[in-house]
This record gives sequence, C-alpha cells and structure tokens, in this order.
Amino acid sequence: MRAAMQTTSQPARASTALTRRNLFTLAGASAALVAAPAAARSFGSGFTHAVASGEPSAKSVLLWTRFVAEAETTLTWQVSESEDFNRAVAEGSVTASPARDWCAKGVVTGLSPDRWYFYRFIAPGGTTSPVGRTRTLPEGPTSAFKLAVFSCSNYGFGYFNAYGHAAEANDCDLALHLGDYIYEYGAGTYPDANQAAPERVLAPVTEIVALADYRLRYATYRADPDCQRLHQVLPMIAVWDDHESANDSYENGAQNHQPETEGDWQLRKAAAKQAYREWMPVSDAAYASYQVGDLATLFRLDTRLEGRDQQFDLGMVLKGASDPQAMTAALTKFRDGDWADAERQLLGEAQDAWLAKGLGASTASGTSWQVLVQQVLIGKLKTPQALASQLGDGVPDFVKQRLAASAMASTVGLPLNMDAWDGYPAARERVFKAALAADANLIVLAGDTHNGWAFDLDHEGAKVGVELGVCSVSSPGFETYLSFVPPATMAAALVAENQQLKWADTAQRGYMVVELTPTRAVTEYRFTGGVRQRSTKLAGTKRIVTDKGSATLAV
Repeated sequence: MRAAMQTTSQPARASTALTRRNLFTLAGASAALVAAPAAARSFGSGFTHAVASGEPSAKSVLLWTRFVAEAETTLTWQVSESEDFNRAVAEGSVTASPARDWCAKGVVTGLSPDRWYFYRFIAPGGTTSPVGRTRTLPEGPTSAFKLAVFSCSNYGFGYFNAYGHAAEANDCDLALHLGDYIYEYGAGTYPDANQAAPERVLAPVTEIVALADYRLRYATYRADPDCQRLHQVLPMIAVWDDHESANDSYENGAQNHQPETEGDWQLRKAAAKQAYREWMPVSDAAYASYQVGDLATLFRLDTRLEGRDQQFDLGMVLKGASDPQAMTAALTKFRDGDWADAERQLLGEAQDAWLAKGLGASTASGTSWQVLVQQVLIGKLKTPQALASQLGDGVPDFVKQRLAASAMASTVGLPLNMDAWDGYPAARERVFKAALAADANLIVLAGDTHNGWAFDLDHEGAKVGVELGVCSVSSPGFETYLSFVPPATMAAALVAENQQLKWADTAQRGYMVVELTPTRAVTEYRFTGGVRQRSTKLAGTKRIVTDKGSATLAV
C-alpha cells in the first residue's frame, strides 16, 4: 500500500557500485571452471550479488545473500524498522558455503504484520551487504494490496527494464515471478546471433546441463543491476517454469533434453532445482499458499516438474496423414481419445487435492480473493481460422504448413498450445470444479507466452473466474514469430476466435500490477519502451477491472 510505503525512507536507486559493463567477465567459462572456487570469485569476493527476500508471511520472511570467501563463513543478519539500523528488531546467523555456491538463506520470525523492514548481512570482518527492504503480509482486515507480476526474462534479448521500472515506481507491496526467470540455451540459440543484444554476454556460452552450469547462469542473470534492485526493494514469491530446467519440461523429461547426449533427466532436473533454490529467495516447498490478511490467499503452484504428464505433439498426431480428410480424422480421434483422458495430470494428484482443500478453506474463512500464482495459460485459446488465409507470398512454406495444421486442429476443437492447461483439459476441469465448489472469487495469473492476455473463465456454462496473463520482461512474442501479421490484426483475430478471451496484446514487453481490494481487482499492464537499451520509460498502460463476485473482466 502506498500510504504504508511513505512512512519509511526508501533506499537510494544507485546503492551498489555495480555497473552493466563490469559485471560480465565470465564469457566462455567452462563448467569445470565454474565448479572451482576461483570462478565464483570471478564475480568478485565478499557480497557479490546484493540481497533478496521472499516467502513472506504475517510474521516472517526469508532473507538471501551470497558471500564468496576462502572458506565457509558465518554471516550475521540484522532486521530493523529504520534504514540506519539504530535498533535491530531481529538478528541471527547463516552460513555461506561453497556447497551451496556461497548462497546463504535465513528465515526471520517474530516480526509484526503488514510492516516494512530493512535488513542487511554482516561478515566477520565487519563488511556489510547492501541494505535490503522487505515487508510482512497483512493480518486481519486489509483494505488494499498491490502485486508486481513478471515472467519470461531472457537475458540475451535485452535489458530487464520491467524490473527497473517496478523498482523505480515503488508502488507495490510484493513481487511475483511466474517463471522463466532464466533460460537454459547456449549463446547463439535463443536469441540467435542476429537477435542478441551485444552487451548482454551470456555465461556459460554452452547450454546449461550440469549443476555448475546452472549456477553460473544464475550468477550472470542475478548480476544484472535492475534484477538486483528489484530483489533489494521488494520481497518476491517465485515459481519456476520450464526454462529454469529445459524447454517444455515435464515430470520425466523435456523437449530440450536429449538423454543420449545430456545424460539422465532426473539428474539434470535435480541440478536445476538445486541451483534455483540456492540462488532464489524461495523455500524448498514445491507448492505453497500465502495469506494476505482477509483480502487474498495466494496459491503458488508447480505446473512443471511436480506431476505433469508429457505434452502432446500435434505433429505426431498428424504423422502419416497426407490429405485433409485423413488429417481431420486423426485430429478427431486424438481429441476424443488421448487429449480428453480423465486421468491426465498437470499438477499431480497430491497437488490437486491440496489446492481443492485450500480453495475451500480460503472462502470458508471469509477471504475475498483466491489467486493462483502459476505459470501457463488456463484460458481456452484456439488458432484463428482467418490467420492462414491472410498470409502473403513472402511467408516461408514451413510457416504456412504449421499454421494450416494449427488452424485445422482448431476446427475440431483442439487448442493452439498443448504445453498450457489447454493440453490438459481434464486437469483444468478438476481445478474449475474445485473453484466452483468452494464458491471462490478466482483470479488466475499466468506467464509463459511472452504476450498479454485477459480471459473470462467458465465451465459448462458456469462462471469460474478470470485470468490475467502477463507479457514478458524481455523475451519476444508473436510480433517476432509472426512478424508478417500486424499486432492489432493478430490480437483482434485471437479475440474474435476465442469466446473466453476478452483482450490480448501480442507485441509489447513489460509487467503488470494487480491491486486487490475487498470489492474489486484492478490490473494495470505497464509496457516498457523496448529492451534494447536500458530505460525505465513506459510506452503505455492498459487497465482491466474485475469486481468481486462477477467472474468477468471490464476491459
């Protein structure tokens, strides 16, 4: 809440000596190099990556830092209500160890609800970390709470201007990151050499597979000054999506994992999880809930690694079908068979049951909103039929073929993206039924697609809730993949084709702010002015409102 934030002094924007040019010295480093302590010191010794906080509750918060030394080191942390630390309200110790890539985390308890705090770490020699700011969640009656929501921050494509703007705007209570915080690809892949921002030097240069690789990639991303600044001034609740492990990951594999050359998937997945939990201000719980007074329950979900079945591939469904009649028959058989399988899992049985129970408990307690903090779109999205007919002669044949197959799939009721909830209709139905049974005021937050979306959600004629999909921090969207279609034409075609979809933006980067009050939720999309230069200037905004109990959006 803005009023609460005005009661404390704010950390200065340039509180560290880091610059964009002096951070990235590890281009070309190998996995063997990064595994050694000397490579850790390539980002400097001492407090190398500032501070961060997360996992807030009404009386506790998790604190994070990284301290590189010659040997395992015990650090002291302090929490104060004032930035000068005249009186510490809590104090404790944590250990920075090479076994955890020098990352150290500690949980502060006994704090007061709905309050801003400052924190810092102190090394044995008296060296202090940068000062961070965090806050506890409200308890009891709560009039307003603002969430800054991010997704898909690909370092190579450009600068994290959405992070920078959110830190500078200084008008939110909590940051949410919905996944793809890092990307696993090697340099020159995504982005390719023509797309990459030349100053954004990636390390390691190869695709990340081993624990040492993942650690170095986080070190590179977390050295970004806007990323550091966001973490320094706001607590964060974060979920991983696929690129924190490998593209289109699921419980037992990934599209971008080849066992014959990259080893056992379970080992790679374990390495990805370990590095994420070392470098991020998160707990080790796969999923969790957070209570924002009587205003909202936030449910942090894992739609990737906990229980997801493998994604379907329409190319495999259509394999061997050489004419439109055969293709339609194959798609129809698939729609009525494997795609509709009632046992198909996205969350897994345990998480399904946990969520259903949590939704019921939240509404029974009188909480106003039930918010899913998760990765992929839950709204129904089909390929526009008109799109394929609008393609000009300059479009490559393979693009025309893919769009034609996708458009044909939509004629039999199949979705555009099998990697989203659309590929798991039975799993989505279970969530919708649980929300209806709980009489929830459901808001679903989603990332993953790099574009902005707003859906009214329904199930068998009953209104379920609304979904707000956030555009990416820096990863490109439809405007790159389908550059031959004007963004306004693309958005209009998508809205016209999809009954649940009320608004879309397929061309801009940025983030969104969701302000919750007891009677309404107001979402503001904030579009940055590009990502090729570092800037906090906005190109525009879009405001969308939903009233409590309406399960509809006013766009």
